[in-house]
Amino acid sequence: MNAVLETQPAHSDAIFDELLHTISEVLDVRAIFPRVSAVASRILPHDRLTMSFHDGEGHVVVEAASNDDFPSVDRVTVDDSGLRALNEPFFIAADFLKEPLPIRAPRDLNEGIVAMGYRSLLRVHLRARDERIGLTFWSKRPHAFTTDDVSAARRVAEHVALVVSHQQLAEVARQSAEARVRAARLEARAKTLAKGPDARRVLGESDLWKDVMKRALQVSGTEATVLLTGESGTGKELVARFVHRASPRCDGPFVAINCAALPEELLESELFGYERGAFTGAMLAKPGQIELASGGVLFLDEVTEMSLSAQSKFLRVLQEREFQRLGGTRPLKANIRVIAATNRDLRKAVEQGAFRGDLYYRLQVFEICLPPLRDRTTDVVPLSELFLEEIGRSLGVPPPALTRDATRALLRHTWPGNVRELRNALERAAILANGGLIAVEHLSLPVNDHRNRQSDGASPTTDLNVIEQQAIAHVLRQVRGNKSEAARRLGLSRTQLYGRMRKHQLDSAPAT
Repeated sequence: MNAVLETQPAHSDAIFDELLHTISEVLDVRAIFPRVSAVASRILPHDRLTMSFHDGEGHVVVEAASNDDFPSVDRVTVDDSGLRALNEPFFIAADFLKEPLPIRAPRDLNEGIVAMGYRSLLRVHLRARDERIGLTFWSKRPHAFTTDDVSAARRVAEHVALVVSHQQLAEVARQSAEARVRAARLEARAKTLAKGPDARRVLGESDLWKDVMKRALQVSGTEATVLLTGESGTGKELVARFVHRASPRCDGPFVAINCAALPEELLESELFGYERGAFTGAMLAKPGQIELASGGVLFLDEVTEMSLSAQSKFLRVLQEREFQRLGGTRPLKANIRVIAATNRDLRKAVEQGAFRGDLYYRLQVFEICLPPLRDRTTDVVPLSELFLEEIGRSLGVPPPALTRDATRALLRHTWPGNVRELRNALERAAILANGGLIAVEHLSLPVNDHRNRQSDGASPTTDLNVIEQQAIAHVLRQVRGNKSEAARRLGLSRTQLYGRMRKHQLDSAPAT
């Protein structure tokens, strides 16, 4: 058959010129594949032409076909002999009736091909930039192709591959342009938010905190679920609100629910709502927080405190984007974005059976770990200035100032309660200073801080549970067991404090 090319080179070159003109008219060769087949058939007769990509592991994806008279299959998996054939320059199947194609799945594809009248093929393989391309010529005649036809088939394939390469370059350029546009929008959004309320508190000045906010900005423009981890008081809700303000859902509600603040039996009704008569005392139907957050963000703080029953039901919300009120039968749509936060090690909770693994992986789509304040001491002074401005406004006095010794004391302290502890310490000090300079004694910070005890050889732990236990025990000792005062200093409710004391077996601390 290749004798046509040898005896009539001018005619064949004219056909290839026509083929090149045909495929150069469009960027996507798939749109004119029947025309490509029609021109190529004048050089290499065939009944069907297909273009496919393969991944080098036996998976073939059909990208274009010249006609529809074929079993409807977009993806094919070949066996080991087929994989070897894909790695050869070409492959000829002389008669499907005598030697079926090396197809593993779909299992009935060989029978379907024969049923449509096809008996042989010639397939040539080449690369177009990053893609492995196969161009397959199908015939309804057995023994329709020989090795003499490979040269013509490869010339056709090279023309097609050239267009595919151009298409890939155009796609790379498009993605690069979109990335530049996204980066510009991200920068513009960052500048806008930097001028908004609480900007200094949110953005901070340390490299660690800037990295946190960079990641928050990156994910804000998406619908991805976000998991915020870090010690208590590091600002997880603040970051969650930042993501909400920078997102397309910024005009929707931001609904926060603390899973540790509600008893197990009330958490589900608070989350999902309930119908009238769902339980004793349910006199009226009540929407849950998921409904109230529709069109916006649902922030789940202390998500590890959620009961296994509630976890199971909330998993459906993330998977199916729907839920039911307690006592209800009608599914409701959950048009929410979820941001979850925890100060515990979720992986350990999964290992211990306290948290569902499938829910963990649903929440951990985009994780941001918030560093403790002791690791970003350059933020202590700017945050202190911001808090003192706020405190001055709330007290109706000019912003209190810190003495040099007080500033040094703030920088030396390890802040087990993090940013929340810093603000509480400054508010207490401002009240004690009574409008004057805040001195060291007004801060009521322990003098045997870890940074002043480097000689004891103890290494600081990074286990969040241990850190939280030490922080609570330390504050309880400071306040001589006064749980109300301890909760205030730690920025917790009494219910939250009692829950954490039970978790860390600190129940025996003296009460007042």
